[in-house]
Amino acid sequence: MLDDRKKKVLQAIVEEYINTAEPVSSNALTSNHGLDYSSATIRNEMADLEKSGFLDKTHTSSGRIPSAKGYRYYVDELLQDDNISLEEIKYISSKLETKVNEIEDLTKITANTISEVTHYTTVSIGPKTNTQLIDEIKFVLLGTRMMMAVILTDTGLVKETIIKFDEDINEKQVETMNYMFNNKLKGQPIETIDRPLEEYLYDEMTYSVNVIKPIIEQIKKVLEEDEKIYLEGTNKSFDLPEFNSLEVAKNFINVLDTKELVTDMLNSGFAEDINVYIGEENQKEELKDFSVVTFKHKINGKDLGTIGIIGPKRMDYSKVISVMKYINKKLKDFN
Repeated sequence: MLDDRKKKVLQAIVEEYINTAEPVSSNALTSNHGLDYSSATIRNEMADLEKSGFLDKTHTSSGRIPSAKGYRYYVDELLQDDNISLEEIKYISSKLETKVNEIEDLTKITANTISEVTHYTTVSIGPKTNTQLIDEIKFVLLGTRMMMAVILTDTGLVKETIIKFDEDINEKQVETMNYMFNNKLKGQPIETIDRPLEEYLYDEMTYSVNVIKPIIEQIKKVLEEDEKIYLEGTNKSFDLPEFNSLEVAKNFINVLDTKELVTDMLNSGFAEDINVYIGEENQKEELKDFSVVTFKHKINGKDLGTIGIIGPKRMDYSKVISVMKYINKKLKDFN
């Protein structure tokens, strides 16, 4: 455990380094953070914090920078989560009040808002398809051998697909399919469609397997499509001094280009929490240079997907977490 003085010194160093990206000296702390200690006392505390692994000393100056352990202690024990201005609150509120028709739209708007306010790159992914409940399946005849299927889920997800047949179908058959599929599937998890529906649909239909089988196959195909990943504010990261390193910049681009890596990153953590992973805490080697903060957002208990911020270890954690917590509160107020 750190005593109060060490806590204040560590907090000041982390926040000064986040603001300046320069190693922090004792003079900077007395000048910019109003610490009521002498420079000698602050230097002693900095030396003790370095010995305990909370600070690192650079080769280029006598100043210190936070270590991963220092950032972790800051996030867990010292961070203020009300670091959000009235102007930012108004901006977030106006963006989230935008009318949306599909859940992916709300996820994209939320990710874009976080990126605009924090100035970091955000990545987002919608809720996992197979855990959602089927709200309605609607079939629309497009031609004698072509039909459109629209699947709606309880989270507002809408999936559309075109189905082609080897024999003619008519409006009456489409009406029967609308009734039968909704009767069997409404309120059921989407993963239900992975079961052989033919077993309990064929007997109740008055026409051939050649009509039912393509429907089931195409619905399963469209629902098993890869989850879409959305990027917001990609260029913002390249304004940060850490990305002056060609190696870091290339690694960052490779991370964002690797869909499997981004998906794993977003699907990690606990469902109800804001999760913070600093440098080496990330399981993937490609993320060791970065910090990742993920946020699983919900409305009325329904999963809307996950948003992640990726940036340098010198991330403004206070701003990021304050913004995420405020957005979470706003989303919970939605009807």
